[in-house]
Amino acid sequence: MKKIYLSMILITLVFLIGFQVSKAIPAFARKYALSCKTCHAPMPRLKPYGDEFAGNGFRLTDKEAPRYFLETGDDQLSLIRDFPIAARFDGHITYNYGNSENSDLGVPFILKILSGGEITKNISYYTYFYMSERGKLAGLEDCFIMFNDLFGIDLDLYFGQFQVSDPLFKRELRLPLEDYQVYKTKPGLSRMNLAYDRGIMLTLGLDWGMDVIFELVNGCGINQADANKLFDIDGHKTFVGRISQDIGEFARIGALALYGKEDMFNTLNNKTTNEVFSYGPDLTLTFGDLAELNFQYMNRFDKNLFLKSTDLTSSKDFATKGFMAEAIITPDGDESKLYGAALFNWIESDDKLLDYRTATLHLGYVLKRNLRIVLEGTYNFSDKDKTFTIFSLGFVNAF
Repeated sequence: MKKIYLSMILITLVFLIGFQVSKAIPAFARKYALSCKTCHAPMPRLKPYGDEFAGNGFRLTDKEAPRYFLETGDDQLSLIRDFPIAARFDGHITYNYGNSENSDLGVPFILKILSGGEITKNISYYTYFYMSERGKLAGLEDCFIMFNDLFGIDLDLYFGQFQVSDPLFKRELRLPLEDYQVYKTKPGLSRMNLAYDRGIMLTLGLDWGMDVIFELVNGCGINQADANKLFDIDGHKTFVGRISQDIGEFARIGALALYGKEDMFNTLNNKTTNEVFSYGPDLTLTFGDLAELNFQYMNRFDKNLFLKSTDLTSSKDFATKGFMAEAIITPDGDESKLYGAALFNWIESDDKLLDYRTATLHLGYVLKRNLRIVLEGTYNFSDKDKTFTIFSLGFVNAF
């Protein structure tokens, strides 16, 4: 206990060193001379207006950006006058991460350079580059070009690198340090999950509040290209479909389905083709701008899966199921100084290495629109012999 108290005192004394920022682009606020709270509350969580802004290709339809493009005398040239750029620092001070019983000063844990905006009318881009992730050069994550309002309707095309789960709940916009584990789960030696991949995404918005989304991705994550300059390891493609419906102003219900194949190799250089089918519903409940509840359930089935533990093909279809529940409370709406969040993760799989159960409480205090102090505790009860609690303290900053 004395070690715990000493570690927490140390954390309290030095927390001002820590940084933690999720996806936010202050360059957009500079472009339109608007407050961050126009789109975020608290930053980086999106408000409905911010979600609409992103869906419009990072463009405000009711407010023009003064002198955004450079006048060159060539009407066929669309050149941004001032290249939009922003920075993200992510660092945190933790105690008992990985059940280590140690405190750690992870600064900087992440450094990102972000950019995005209009290239020309109805064509936009968004990208961020990891200058440092856990002490090494990591490279690109989000990086896509977006064609907005194709054929004069609310039909958008994304082409590039993005998260398969982006139409659901965006991992990069979550408030807690604890992740949405249900999107990251990969049984055995599978490379396929609902996180980052390369491909295309079509989104269609209908007048009665329904969204229809289709994705075609490589299905192997964002690995490096091979000797033939190909990113897709096996040539198989993964298909993703989603439909969601707004119910009044207080609820949204949706469902996603994924189907794909992947060629798998073990250390014995044996090959098999794994077949993946995944599906699940999601639900969002909003109570004005005071509170929000988010729910996600996913079922996944793998056929012909190589296992990590035996390096052999499974003799049965492998089942994995997971659930995420999140609550966000902003007692004074977008003017809230103090806010809270709770997150529950639950994963159960035939691959027992994936079993995961955590409950997280997150508290934050907004010092400025783009600067907030955060305190978080995560109770991990995945295994009765490995039960432990993780503490973290730091602040969120974007500029």
